[in-house]
Amino acid sequence: MADKHVVRFEPVGIEIEADEDQTILRAAAEQGIMLMHGCKEGQCASCKSFVLDGDDIELDRYSTFALPEFEQEEGYTLLCRAHAYEDVTIELLNYDEEMIRSGLPIQRAVAEVAAIVPVTHDMRHLVLRVTGPAPGELKFFPGQYMDIAVPGTGEARSFSMANTSARDGFLEFVIKVYPGGLFSEFLDRELKVGDRLELTGPFGVFTLREGDADLVFVGGGAGIAPILSLLRSMAERGIGRKATFFYGARTAADLCFEEELRSLEEKLPHFTYIPALSEPPPSGPQPSPSGPQPPPSAHKSDIYGMSEWTGETGLITDVVKRRAADLLGDLTKAHAYVCGPPPMVEAAIPLLETLGVPEKRIYYDKFTTTGESQ
Repeated sequence: MADKHVVRFEPVGIEIEADEDQTILRAAAEQGIMLMHGCKEGQCASCKSFVLDGDDIELDRYSTFALPEFEQEEGYTLLCRAHAYEDVTIELLNYDEEMIRSGLPIQRAVAEVAAIVPVTHDMRHLVLRVTGPAPGELKFFPGQYMDIAVPGTGEARSFSMANTSARDGFLEFVIKVYPGGLFSEFLDRELKVGDRLELTGPFGVFTLREGDADLVFVGGGAGIAPILSLLRSMAERGIGRKATFFYGARTAADLCFEEELRSLEEKLPHFTYIPALSEPPPSGPQPSPSGPQPPPSAHKSDIYGMSEWTGETGLITDVVKRRAADLLGDLTKAHAYVCGPPPMVEAAIPLLETLGVPEKRIYYDKFTTTGESQ
């Protein structure tokens, strides 16, 4: 068994013990400490911190875009890649005191595939029924994610839940299929109802902060999943905060959960859903796309073959720039939640800051993939 060492986090004054074969981030998660992080792969810099005391720290492979060599030499580290080989003290640079002590210890579970439903030509709604060890005890906060082991590979991939813990014993995911995607191609070609998968979690801090601040949600692609979880939670809890969800898609055929999102506008009186197409259809009848098509229950039934689009057009960040102030007014006290492909997230964050959203109130998830994006 690997040796354990004490890791102290400042300025919050929290101590944990970390095995040498664990990353510091993983050790904290297992002990219910919710540290800020994103990709867990050393690519996004969300968990970047500063080493105040202790030199014997080794890093797994990471991107120098997230941690340049000169920053590592100055004492910075990535908690998702860092292993402590002595007692260390870490200064957290990006943290949320409201969340840090409210975490749920991670658990391991087994789940059975209950449904795999196409919701667009390249996104699947995966529903899992937790079968063990204790289905009713697997809890998570809306907006969090699980690691799903890819059978036969020794690898795992992370996916956000789209549901809330109120649906006891079930987990819902919205997963985009990428050519070469380690899990998504397995999902699309091999996985079937009744198969079993191993899960670990929950992870993540993409969760709704309490208060009465206005909310700006910006999503694209499978980034709809955690935002849908947050919106469903708001409806279940009767949260009436003013909120707008900007969702970007290429074409009308890439929109999903339209009927539910429109129904949430009725359940949440101060909620507005704004979809936008970056490639709106030309006028005149359009052919239906080939490939799997979603059932009406999961997708608006008249999307395929649409020849007219009366909604917003352009990149979703352009739409946010045009409409956010009009819909929400003063954004200096707003909270923003951004989830989707890295280019969208990277464009949205500075835009939201320009519009007045405080940097520390912008929460985001970047969805990375092992496959090639189409």
